[in-house]
Amino acid sequence: MKRILLTTVSLGVLALGSPALGADLPMYSKAPATPPVYDWSGFYVGVFGGGGWGNHNVNDANGPNTGFANYTANYSSQGGLGGGEAGYNFRVGSGIVVGIEATGFWSDIKGSDAAAQTQGQFLPITSVDADNLRWGGTLRARGGITVDRLMLFFTGGWAFADIQHTNSDPVVGVDQFTVHANGLVAGGGLGYALTNNLIGKVEYSYYNFGSYNRAAVGTTGLTTNGQLPYTTNTQYSILTVGLDYKFGGGPVLAKY
Repeated sequence: MKRILLTTVSLGVLALGSPALGADLPMYSKAPATPPVYDWSGFYVGVFGGGGWGNHNVNDANGPNTGFANYTANYSSQGGLGGGEAGYNFRVGSGIVVGIEATGFWSDIKGSDAAAQTQGQFLPITSVDADNLRWGGTLRARGGITVDRLMLFFTGGWAFADIQHTNSDPVVGVDQFTVHANGLVAGGGLGYALTNNLIGKVEYSYYNFGSYNRAAVGTTGLTTNGQLPYTTNTQYSILTVGLDYKFGGGPVLAKY
């Protein structure tokens, strides 16, 4: 009888102590789900349009026009352009994207030094030089930093274009030719994934096509329309907006 009583008391003490022991144990719960982030990787195609401004320095044997200039004559150009692009992005880490992109465009960026020549700014030169950027393209590497659907990107690579140059002399006549220019392009911009497939962007690009020469013909020492041989240096600044379509449905990735 005494043994039964001791057993009953022991069981009661254990029962009373169980809640206290349970309160001392750590509580575990499932970690909250992390919101998914946009996956920028994949193939895309798109269109873009905008405007551009060119700077053109002409140099010949006359040398700089003034002591402070680095050109014999200078003029600017401006106009619109539009084109298309295709590329592929690779996700290489959390928030880092690299890729490659090819573009092609048609342009109406043109200008001349006609107004300056009318004012006699570039004497003794009296002929008018004009440039017309007709079409071109690029092949670029891309790198970007992403925050979910927003990407800050930078680009750089090779650029090519057809530039029509015209030199008009009031006495001798017109010399017109096309330059197949090659150079470098660099720029950057912002992209935003409007949907899982559609990406809008704004982008700035700087083109440097170096210089092209108009040489003398025959034994005259002059160009075809009687000018001193000259060299033209050409650069462009282009600002565009675009819309890309990314294939693959724009899957999202869990963020860890």
